Amino acid sequence: MFGSMGNFDNRDNPSEAFIQDISRRYPGERETDELLVRKMRLRSSPPYRRPTLAELSTCLQKMLEEKIQGDFQVRDQSWFTGGVSKIQMGFTLHWIDPRRGPSVDRLVIRMDPSESSNTTSRAREFELLNLFEGIIPVPRVFWLDPKGEWFPEPALIYAFADGVTKPKTTATGKVSGLGTVFGPELRKQLAPQFIKHLGTIHSMKTEDKVFTTMDHPQIGGTQSALWQLNRGRRIWEEDRGEDYALMEVASNWLERNLPTLDHASIVHGDYRSGNFLFEEATGQMTAWLDWERGHIGDRHRDLAWTTQTTMGHYSEDGQTYYVCGLVPLNEFYKRYEDASGLSVDPDRLYYYKVLNSYQILCSAMATAYRVARLGKSHQDILLTRVKGIAPAVSLDLARLLKERL
Repeated sequence: MFGSMGNFDNRDNPSEAFIQDISRRYPGERETDELLVRKMRLRSSPPYRRPTLAELSTCLQKMLEEKIQGDFQVRDQSWFTGGVSKIQMGFTLHWIDPRRGPSVDRLVIRMDPSESSNTTSRAREFELLNLFEGIIPVPRVFWLDPKGEWFPEPALIYAFADGVTKPKTTATGKVSGLGTVFGPELRKQLAPQFIKHLGTIHSMKTEDKVFTTMDHPQIGGTQSALWQLNRGRRIWEEDRGEDYALMEVASNWLERNLPTLDHASIVHGDYRSGNFLFEEATGQMTAWLDWERGHIGDRHRDLAWTTQTTMGHYSEDGQTYYVCGLVPLNEFYKRYEDASGLSVDPDRLYYYKVLNSYQILCSAMATAYRVARLGKSHQDILLTRVKGIAPAVSLDLARLLKERL
């Protein structure tokens, strides 16, 4: 292993041999490989410099000149706050939409910094949002710059969605909406939608669809789980700045216990409170966001992620745990099975709980550290703080592993 040599600084300016060797040792989806190879090849480039509104507007103007036939005007450019891994700029577009005629749209540019805390595909996000338009609430996607032809980095343009991520009167909700307390009335309104949408995502048939950014794992084999494990192991090796024995123990256990795939689902990858918008007055969900970790794989990856204790909270008496602040845990799986027509396997669920903890540590201990160290993002201070969750997640991972070792 590279880490055993005690040389972690070589990851600041990796050689092509280093990049190719890690790619070879941890095979996965083609899109993931391309993204991570690109990340490593660009790592020695200068630190991140945030573009100005004027600079990003110039990039947008040039792109739209090629995408739109006819006159258009871009107005009201402004930065959007929120999120750790992406840069977002809102703007209003006055134009003639081929589908609707003369239109005025409030849109959002979603772009990577020079190196993100999550190396993900804007093209995949574009593809998934297109797939679910009209099926569940998602923003309409307009244009894609998959390789950074017009913008400094790959970028996606989609419709601004109205709504909030949490009640305006609540003081709860940790970073990115984790642990939000919605209250009894909103729970009644949001919980059925939350479960129904997850069931719709997971029951979407994939075998008859052709995707440009997502590979189909084999049914009945372990390829799906291995791809997800290898993505984590690869990120750990590319980004880390230290040895950590727990990660080796976890990686070895995960490889020895790869579960087979019984049904290929679209996996959202970050299905939780904070990633959906809703109208507070009506309790109606208006958009599901952040599809950047989406893939075709095992539904238990989402189920294990959504039910993590950090995603929700306990009731006032400390007796009932609400999944993402919405559904009692003892009801969640049965209601999900009814909504999706798919079963919940405790062993697969356990496996993905271990894998999720492992992947969180890869991001917190390795990627957040490396990106902040090299000044590659607009969120260096926040990324440095993210590393502070490692002890708590390590305890969870160790506890899970002790149950089966």
